[in-house]
Amino acid sequence: MFDRLRRPLCASLLLLAAQAAQAWSGHTLLTWQALGMLPEVAQARVKVERLESFIAAEGAGLEKLLQEQEQWARTNIANYPARPDSLAFKADGDTASARQRLLQALRLNPQSRVALYVEVRPGQATPGKPRLPQVDINALRSGTSPRESNYVPVNEGEELAALDVVASASYEPDFGLDIGLWQDNGTPQGSRYGLGSQPFGNPKLDYGSQAPLHMGFYHESAVIFAAAGFLKRTLPEYRIELFRTLARHAFKTGHAYWGWRFTGWAMHYVQDLTQPYHARVLPGVSTARMLWINAMAMAGFEQGKDDAIQLVSNRHTVVENYQLNRMLKAYEANNMDDLLLKSLRDATRDAEHPVHTPGSPRDVISAEAARAADALDKMLEQAFPPEYTSDPRRSLSAGDSMDMYAMALKSAEQHAALAADVARLMANAGRHSRALVRSILAP
Repeated sequence: MFDRLRRPLCASLLLLAAQAAQAWSGHTLLTWQALGMLPEVAQARVKVERLESFIAAEGAGLEKLLQEQEQWARTNIANYPARPDSLAFKADGDTASARQRLLQALRLNPQSRVALYVEVRPGQATPGKPRLPQVDINALRSGTSPRESNYVPVNEGEELAALDVVASASYEPDFGLDIGLWQDNGTPQGSRYGLGSQPFGNPKLDYGSQAPLHMGFYHESAVIFAAAGFLKRTLPEYRIELFRTLARHAFKTGHAYWGWRFTGWAMHYVQDLTQPYHARVLPGVSTARMLWINAMAMAGFEQGKDDAIQLVSNRHTVVENYQLNRMLKAYEANNMDDLLLKSLRDATRDAEHPVHTPGSPRDVISAEAARAADALDKMLEQAFPPEYTSDPRRSLSAGDSMDMYAMALKSAEQHAALAADVARLMANAGRHSRALVRSILAP
């Protein structure tokens, strides 16, 4: 009986998650602010190093490190799908295949570009540097960044600001590192990586296939988990600890460029978990209402289910569009006193959780975001014109050419309240980004 009751709910949650593969837009914009206030980041310079050079120098150490990390994950991460032993990195392989062997050991998309590049700040000139097209750095067919002309190539041996390296890298997991990894994605790696079938999201969409690695639904009600146990199969903890471990190893062995780049990769998932729509499946919808919607769908009245999913998806898109466009305008105007940018630098609460631990993603970061989800959802409904947040007949997407920051809001008071809500989330993102860096740089 219970199995029959839960099937429509499972289908609803699967559909919702398919529409929400990305979290904050423009992670680089967040990281420049969050880490620029740390002298150990802002004052550091590093020399660019190709991935192949790093592997050649540290092959034996990487083999041992990744085996230890795999054993740790099997022991400590709930619902962790063990990496097949056949994918383990071996130091004695041929040089030509080193990159691919490491990518498969990390269970990353083998088509990942891992190019040598940095993002430049909006409005900043780059004399003598050509701008890279999105395809040179992004394996996603659709692309993800509205600022594709803001990337420039760099060369091995070139000296860069560590802040630019880690900031650029913090956006990189949205550039296709995590696509096509599941058994039902129809890719060669999906059949070999041992992750099983994709728990939620659309396995036929490249960007949708990254969702279970970028979302952490750890704080739903027991009723929801009982009806939709697949929600427990989220893996940002795996990614964060894997890249955090690699970053520490790179720094300790004298490869600072890869230390900062792996730090940026780990930071991406940390920042994702500060986004309430990545920590709760249906913000604004109570468990009781969800079950009622489910019961109506079982009786053949599916409009309520479809409307709830579309509204949450639209609000997710609206808040990210607002955040991105507001921050872009602040950077372009060199307005570092914008509330969102100032909040990312706000260190007044850093002492509450000064150093990241393996338990932070579940117990602290996503817990904060989950608690903020319902209030944010309600605020978005109140602050924006109803055609964007309250009309389920309209379907918004991240690729829409709209500017929610420029959109006329209902009142100046509501705009200020919305900005304050988003600023609190930005402050959390900044605080947890710094805690991650401290954990990586610690002796």
